[in-house]
Amino acid sequence: MLEKIPSQEEMTSLIGETLFKSWKSLCERIEEKYDMERQWSSGGKRWKYEYKYRRGGKTLCALYTKEDCFGFMVILGQAERETFERERQNYSPEVQKVYDESTTYHDGKWIMFMIKDQSLFDDMMQLLKIKRRPNKK
Repeated sequence: MLEKIPSQEEMTSLIGETLFKSWKSLCERIEEKYDMERQWSSGGKRWKYEYKYRRGGKTLCALYTKEDCFGFMVILGQAERETFERERQNYSPEVQKVYDESTTYHDGKWIMFMIKDQSLFDDMMQLLKIKRRPNKK
Protein backbone atom coordinates (compact mmCIF):
# COMPACT_ATOMS: atom_id res chain seq x y z
CA MET A 1 0.00 0.00 0.00
CA LEU A 2 1.18 3.50 -0.76
CA GLU A 3 1.31 6.05 1.99
CA LYS A 4 0.33 8.82 -0.41
CA ILE A 5 -1.84 8.29 -3.48
CA PRO A 6 -0.48 10.19 -6.48
CA SER A 7 -2.47 13.27 -7.47
CA GLN A 8 -3.85 13.92 -10.94
CA GLU A 9 -0.99 16.41 -11.47
CA GLU A 10 1.64 13.83 -10.45
CA MET A 11 0.13 11.22 -12.76
CA THR A 12 -0.07 13.67 -15.68
CA SER A 13 3.53 14.71 -15.13
CA LEU A 14 4.62 11.04 -14.90
CA ILE A 15 2.87 9.55 -17.94
CA GLY A 16 1.93 12.65 -19.96
CA GLU A 17 -1.41 14.26 -20.68
CA THR A 18 -2.49 11.96 -23.53
CA LEU A 19 -1.76 8.75 -21.63
CA PHE A 20 -3.37 10.16 -18.49
CA LYS A 21 -6.59 10.76 -20.48
CA SER A 22 -6.44 7.11 -21.58
CA TRP A 23 -5.77 6.03 -17.96
CA LYS A 24 -8.83 7.96 -16.75
CA SER A 25 -10.97 6.60 -19.58
CA LEU A 26 -10.00 2.99 -18.83
CA CYS A 27 -10.62 3.46 -15.10
CA GLU A 28 -14.05 4.95 -15.84
CA ARG A 29 -14.93 2.02 -18.08
CA ILE A 30 -13.88 -0.53 -15.45
CA GLU A 31 -15.69 1.34 -12.66
CA GLU A 32 -18.84 1.63 -14.78
CA LYS A 33 -19.09 -2.20 -14.92
CA TYR A 34 -17.40 -3.36 -11.72
CA ASP A 35 -17.82 -2.48 -8.07
CA MET A 36 -14.31 -3.21 -6.81
CA GLU A 37 -11.87 -2.26 -4.09
CA ARG A 38 -9.07 -0.17 -5.53
CA GLN A 39 -5.57 -0.38 -4.16
CA TRP A 40 -2.48 1.74 -4.91
CA SER A 41 0.95 0.17 -4.40
CA SER A 42 4.52 0.72 -5.39
CA GLY A 43 5.11 -0.74 -8.83
CA GLY A 44 8.13 -2.79 -7.79
CA LYS A 45 11.39 -2.66 -9.76
CA ARG A 46 9.89 -2.04 -13.19
CA TRP A 47 7.08 0.43 -12.45
CA LYS A 48 6.52 3.46 -10.25
CA TYR A 49 2.87 2.71 -9.35
CA GLU A 50 0.49 -0.23 -9.38
CA TYR A 51 -3.28 0.32 -9.20
CA LYS A 52 -5.27 -2.88 -8.62
CA TYR A 53 -8.96 -3.63 -8.92
CA ARG A 54 -9.81 -6.36 -6.40
CA ARG A 55 -12.81 -7.95 -4.79
CA GLY A 56 -13.00 -10.76 -2.27
CA GLY A 57 -9.22 -11.16 -2.27
CA LYS A 58 -9.12 -11.72 -6.05
CA THR A 59 -7.56 -9.29 -8.49
CA LEU A 60 -9.57 -8.39 -11.58
CA CYS A 61 -6.74 -6.45 -13.24
CA ALA A 62 -3.95 -4.02 -12.47
CA LEU A 63 -2.76 -0.81 -14.09
CA TYR A 64 0.89 0.19 -13.96
CA THR A 65 2.69 3.45 -14.59
CA LYS A 66 6.21 4.70 -15.00
CA GLU A 67 7.68 7.63 -16.89
CA ASP A 68 5.82 8.12 -20.19
CA CYS A 69 4.36 4.62 -19.92
CA PHE A 70 1.12 2.94 -18.81
CA GLY A 71 0.42 -0.79 -18.70
CA PHE A 72 -2.69 -2.93 -18.16
CA MET A 73 -2.34 -6.47 -16.82
CA VAL A 74 -4.86 -9.25 -16.56
CA ILE A 75 -4.01 -12.79 -15.41
CA LEU A 76 -6.07 -15.59 -16.94
CA GLY A 77 -6.28 -18.96 -15.20
CA GLN A 78 -6.70 -22.29 -17.04
CA ALA A 79 -10.49 -22.12 -17.58
CA GLU A 80 -10.26 -18.44 -18.56
CA ARG A 81 -7.53 -19.23 -21.11
CA GLU A 82 -9.76 -21.94 -22.60
CA THR A 83 -12.54 -19.36 -22.96
CA PHE A 84 -10.16 -16.92 -24.65
CA GLU A 85 -8.89 -19.65 -27.01
CA ARG A 86 -12.48 -20.45 -28.06
CA GLU A 87 -13.25 -16.76 -28.67
CA ARG A 88 -9.85 -15.49 -29.87
CA GLN A 89 -11.16 -14.62 -33.36
CA ASN A 90 -13.32 -11.95 -31.65
CA TYR A 91 -10.18 -10.09 -30.50
CA SER A 92 -7.93 -7.77 -32.48
CA PRO A 93 -4.73 -9.23 -33.98
CA GLU A 94 -2.73 -7.08 -31.54
CA VAL A 95 -4.50 -8.59 -28.51
CA GLN A 96 -4.02 -12.11 -29.91
CA LYS A 97 -0.30 -11.38 -30.42
CA VAL A 98 0.16 -10.05 -26.86
CA TYR A 99 -1.74 -13.09 -25.53
CA ASP A 100 0.42 -15.52 -27.52
CA GLU A 101 3.65 -13.84 -26.40
CA SER A 102 2.67 -13.69 -22.70
CA THR A 103 4.27 -16.04 -20.19
CA THR A 104 2.19 -18.71 -18.48
CA TYR A 105 3.10 -19.28 -14.82
CA HIS A 106 1.69 -21.79 -12.32
CA ASP A 107 -1.12 -19.37 -11.42
CA GLY A 108 -2.08 -18.30 -14.94
CA LYS A 109 -1.09 -16.42 -18.07
CA TRP A 110 0.14 -12.92 -17.21
CA ILE A 111 -0.96 -10.66 -20.06
CA MET A 112 0.53 -7.15 -20.06
CA PHE A 113 -0.58 -4.53 -22.56
CA MET A 114 1.49 -1.39 -23.06
CA ILE A 115 -1.16 1.28 -23.61
CA LYS A 116 -0.53 3.83 -26.34
CA ASP A 117 -4.14 4.99 -26.87
CA GLN A 118 -7.70 3.77 -26.27
CA SER A 119 -7.93 1.49 -29.32
CA LEU A 120 -7.77 -1.81 -27.37
CA PHE A 121 -10.14 -0.84 -24.54
CA ASP A 122 -13.13 -2.78 -25.95
CA ASP A 123 -10.97 -5.91 -26.13
CA MET A 124 -9.69 -5.32 -22.61
CA MET A 125 -13.22 -5.05 -21.27
CA GLN A 126 -14.01 -8.37 -23.04
CA LEU A 127 -10.99 -9.95 -21.32
CA LEU A 128 -12.26 -8.68 -17.96
CA LYS A 129 -15.66 -10.27 -18.68
CA ILE A 130 -13.90 -13.64 -19.10
CA LYS A 131 -12.31 -13.10 -15.70
CA ARG A 132 -15.44 -11.92 -13.90
CA ARG A 133 -18.99 -10.99 -14.89
CA PRO A 134 -19.64 -7.27 -14.42
CA ASN A 135 -21.43 -6.67 -11.11
CA LYS A 136 -22.93 -3.28 -11.97
CA LYS A 137 -25.87 -2.66 -14.28
